[in-house]
Amino acid sequence: MAQNGRTRGRKTASRSSAKPSTRIKPASGRRADKKHKIVFSSVQTAILCVVIVALCFAVLIVNSGRNPKNTAVENQIASQNADSAGDASGRAESRQNADLQSSKDPQQSSRSSSSRKVESSDAVQSAKNLDVRQSSGRETQSSDVPKKNAAAGASTEGERVPEAQIRRSADNKSSGSAKPSSSSPKGQPANPPSVKPLSSVKPSSSVPLSPAVPASPLPDIPQAVNGAKLVFVFDDAGQSLSQLEKFISLPFPITVSVLPKLAHSKACADKVRASGNEVMLHQPMQAVNLNVNPGPGAVTADMQTSSIEALIKENIAEIGPVAGINNHEGSLISEDEMKIGAAMIAAKESGVFFLDSRTTSQTRVPQAAMALGIPYYSRNVFLDNTKDREKIIRELMRGIGIANANGAAIMIGHIWSADILPGILIEFYPVLKNKGYAFTTVSNSGALIRP
Repeated sequence: MAQNGRTRGRKTASRSSAKPSTRIKPASGRRADKKHKIVFSSVQTAILCVVIVALCFAVLIVNSGRNPKNTAVENQIASQNADSAGDASGRAESRQNADLQSSKDPQQSSRSSSSRKVESSDAVQSAKNLDVRQSSGRETQSSDVPKKNAAAGASTEGERVPEAQIRRSADNKSSGSAKPSSSSPKGQPANPPSVKPLSSVKPSSSVPLSPAVPASPLPDIPQAVNGAKLVFVFDDAGQSLSQLEKFISLPFPITVSVLPKLAHSKACADKVRASGNEVMLHQPMQAVNLNVNPGPGAVTADMQTSSIEALIKENIAEIGPVAGINNHEGSLISEDEMKIGAAMIAAKESGVFFLDSRTTSQTRVPQAAMALGIPYYSRNVFLDNTKDREKIIRELMRGIGIANANGAAIMIGHIWSADILPGILIEFYPVLKNKGYAFTTVSNSGALIRP
């Protein structure tokens, strides 16, 4: 029984050990089949076909979009670059051979060097000729642009640039100086600096410019009556020597009135005297508008008559010697008979005349002159209340009419009008002189008003 039990145990063990092996083998076989066999579904197969067809269409579109003109240009440039490289290498070899030969024969060296000079001069001359042809071509192109229709120009603009490049490349090749453009992208035609799109071509400098608008013609000037005298006084000197220069350069005598206590007051007065013209003190006085600053050395409303006289004599001494004085601003002082009378007394005691600038229609100078028995001069015209050519000419013509009526006219301008007033007077001068007018200063005008 023991044996039978052992026998049954062995059979049971053998059966139990055999069962797992029979289960594992089929599983391992199925995994091996899955690793080596690739199976596509119908959806995957359709997607793969669509991708292949799309790639084929893309290749056809790229090849069909290639521009045959650009391909021709690329081939042309490639051949030129190759020729240039060959020419350069050939020239380098010829120079090396010449150098070797020159070491053997000095005379041959001198001849080869002279030939190289001639060769370089020919290259320079050909480059100059090329520049001339290019510039003339640009001028012709720019002059033709306005004549062409805009639509036609836009459609042919892309074709003209490659054609111009090919012509330029041919010229360079013939002169032996063709060089490829290093800045051009690979596969694209070189774009030389001289070739520009039609839209950027500037007009040729040879095209005549339209003439400048001429200045307005001079008005009809009447003949002078009994040698009528024209007196030109220019106020506000002392601030600029350069502006003063334009007035003292006028071809007739003038009177210049200089402001006191400025940086260039004394220098301006000396310059006017050196030019042979007449100098006055341009005495600052307070205006009715108290916000207006008359400048240093001014007569103010709070000053006593004795202080006014002392101040004016001090200013005369600074600017002097002077022929007379006139007021700068001073509408408030001119309307005060006592204060303007003090100014006239200071002028008389200094041995100079007094000119009323008439900065106010309410001036009391005539009344003060009558009371003091002091003669004076009076301004007739302000030329440059505005720096407008037509208005200045209108005032000048008014002064000419006053001179013909009264024998003389005193016309006041200002140094700060140096950019317009002297030019107008130079235009008028030859005509006025031919018409019989006399130019003089205040003191020689004969226009003194006696009370």
